[in-house]
Amino acid sequence: MAKKYVGREEETKQIEQYLLTERSELIALYGRYRVGKTYLVRCTINKLIDFEFTGMYKASGMAQRAQFQKEINRRTGQEKEGAQDWFDAFDRLREYLLGLQKSRVVVFLDEIPWMDTGGANFLAAFSRFWNEWGREDVILKLFVCGSATTWMLDKMIGDRGGLYGRITHSIYLSPLTLREVEQYLNEMKKMKVDRKQVLDTYMIFGGIPFYLEMLDPLKPLSANIDALFFSDKAPLQTEYEFLFRSLFKNNEKYRQVVKLLSTKMKGLTREEIIAGAKLEGGELTRILKNLTACDFIRTYREPGKKERGKIYQLTDMFCLFYIRFVQKRNDQDPHFWTNAKSLGETNAWSEYAFEQICLHHIPQIRRALGISGVLSSFYAWSCRPFTDKDGNEWRGGQIDLIIDRDDHVMNLCEMKYSDEEFVISKEDAKLLRERTQLFRRIQKTNKNLRCTFITPYGVKQNMHSGIVDHQLTLEDLFCE
Repeated sequence: MAKKYVGREEETKQIEQYLLTERSELIALYGRYRVGKTYLVRCTINKLIDFEFTGMYKASGMAQRAQFQKEINRRTGQEKEGAQDWFDAFDRLREYLLGLQKSRVVVFLDEIPWMDTGGANFLAAFSRFWNEWGREDVILKLFVCGSATTWMLDKMIGDRGGLYGRITHSIYLSPLTLREVEQYLNEMKKMKVDRKQVLDTYMIFGGIPFYLEMLDPLKPLSANIDALFFSDKAPLQTEYEFLFRSLFKNNEKYRQVVKLLSTKMKGLTREEIIAGAKLEGGELTRILKNLTACDFIRTYREPGKKERGKIYQLTDMFCLFYIRFVQKRNDQDPHFWTNAKSLGETNAWSEYAFEQICLHHIPQIRRALGISGVLSSFYAWSCRPFTDKDGNEWRGGQIDLIIDRDDHVMNLCEMKYSDEEFVISKEDAKLLRERTQLFRRIQKTNKNLRCTFITPYGVKQNMHSGIVDHQLTLEDLFCE
């Protein structure tokens, strides 16, 4: 059968290997909502599944169990009422699976966090079902998925109770890369787009297959964006709120933090988030941890700074676009994005979005630099203006990506979005020299500092471009 998706080679190989082992396996798949976990499982093992059930958003435990039983009834041809509790429900599942009289059975429980309703003892019953299965001779391949990544990590993969150490394999599904999105649009959607168009698409949707699938191949990207976000009853107008409602309790506070982070491209410290969002203590710690686990934000620490120096930065492309352009639109212009190129606000967004794409493709950047095998660490750095003890004024600066290599080299990366070759001006060159000097002074490093530019079309050669030691282009971000 022809493959129905792009990428995911390693994850597909893992699933297929786990199916062939001579023991029962409990495999947990997790990752951002809409990233394609369910689709991957169904494409890989669909014909082998003996029982499948998907948890229902905000449904009661009784309603969940009623549907759970209906799925068993559908497969057995019987008519039984829903179980009174999850212990009974899983006993009935066990009875059904053993009744198949097969040497191995395959079960797929999707959106399993939604089954764990308050007071329903779902986890206790699930743990009992799995732990007692080892008494049977039948091999069970049990796949569980969940978009509530924090639930999957805390209560399933990292559980300290009945499931402690019971997960035999966990698979994290990341968003698609630029190259994979290119394949998806050209091969699956038949859109025949060039790499600049892929980049522009990625800046809005990231590597999330669910959103990419909604694109109409007969329309240009701008018309697609208008139809999906700005037209009357546009299908993605309510997606942002649903994302947070479906993943987090008290989701308003999560959205509050994300919106605050969208205002500062460099990111914010915990103290700045406390001041801006009026949240602190354990509640803020939990929110930041959960947003990081669900791939909405990233956390990094500047060199030489301790735990309190952590910076939190919004990295989800969809959320960034939605907050900047969709959430605050009041004019209801159905062709807003088609005409948006003339607006100055798109420039700052483009710069930030391109920077985030680069940060999502650090393996490709390392490969293009020829340092894939060199031990490296990655961080950002900033310094506020100050006057030194000799009375010299320093205007400060920031570096959004530093590749600190074990071969006595540091790449100080400058990421610039442009529709053509980027032109380095006299003032740009002066700022770069001053920033490099300041970085060496503050960090007290004697490593070889190399100015590295990452732009879609490279740096235009002129009298100032010699300051660039390495330059990478859009083509490098697409390498395997």
